[in-house]
Amino acid sequence: MSDTTLNATGSESIADTRLHDIVVGVDGSDESFAALRWALNEASLTGQQVNAVFAWSHSWDMGSEPEDEEQWAEVRHDIAQRLRDWVSEASQGMTLNEDHVKLTSVKATGTSALLEIGRDAQQIVVGRRSLGRVARWFLGSLSASLAEAAEVPVTVVRILDDEESNVQDAIANALTPSENTVTYDLPGSPLPRSQRPIVVGVDGSETSRHALRFAIDLAALHHAPLQVMFCWQLKDLGVIEGYENAIAPIAVGQKRAERILDELLDSVEIPAAGIPDDFQIESHAFHISAAKGLIAASRYARHLVVGSRGLSGLDAHFLGSVSKQIVNFADCTVTVVH
Repeated sequence: MSDTTLNATGSESIADTRLHDIVVGVDGSDESFAALRWALNEASLTGQQVNAVFAWSHSWDMGSEPEDEEQWAEVRHDIAQRLRDWVSEASQGMTLNEDHVKLTSVKATGTSALLEIGRDAQQIVVGRRSLGRVARWFLGSLSASLAEAAEVPVTVVRILDDEESNVQDAIANALTPSENTVTYDLPGSPLPRSQRPIVVGVDGSETSRHALRFAIDLAALHHAPLQVMFCWQLKDLGVIEGYENAIAPIAVGQKRAERILDELLDSVEIPAAGIPDDFQIESHAFHISAAKGLIAASRYARHLVVGSRGLSGLDAHFLGSVSKQIVNFADCTVTVVH
């Protein structure tokens, strides 16, 4: 573990990097409400415009398909009113400029609409649906698919899943021979979520540099401590000097990983403007697979930022890329940066 001071420059300020909209997918579910509230809160801090996108079809609780233009006009009016109601409810307690909120409805699938409308966004925000862990592993999720396909950062907002917790409690009681009620409780941080650090996973690649810059902006905006994590295995370190034809000991690999991490941090320049005086950043290198290490870190973080790298095509579908596994299984909100 080390404290790190990043290079500061007089280049464009952090505020200048947020010139594009935050695009958020909404559909009336609890997950999308959490995503909308998260996006609106970010905009209240940055002054960005939020584009709330409702991608719909007549199968989404819209009744029978309209038969003429008058009926279509009624449907569009109802959808617009739904959007206004959702934004009004989600923005309660926030100081928000209504002129900075755009409402968009489109007859399309959620993924295709968000990819098209959000192609030039600063980020796309969605909620993570409440599939169980096994279902997410085999079937995947809309949020994970979107995070893999988008070319801009995708933030997946995690909310507590009462149904999943109840099932875990039921499993714990069924498998524990006891007259007392057993509660399944994963280890986690004793700190309130608002006081936990933002964690960014890096690996020395250019993609992880983008993730690090995004995480620095996010942590500075929220006055949150930033923890930079490099989860490594020997195959991730390349050829280690002196061990070209042999397997390096773990201690040697750890030193190599720490050097890679230090070089990455030294290479990232951030603007002098927009960084609070109390900004804290620490770095860590851990000998563990990236997916396992970062999912473990998510139990103690308020927000996890990762780069999108790894498998593609059929391998990604059946085996799961690192970012896809993290989106599906992390215990906090995740941003995948491209």
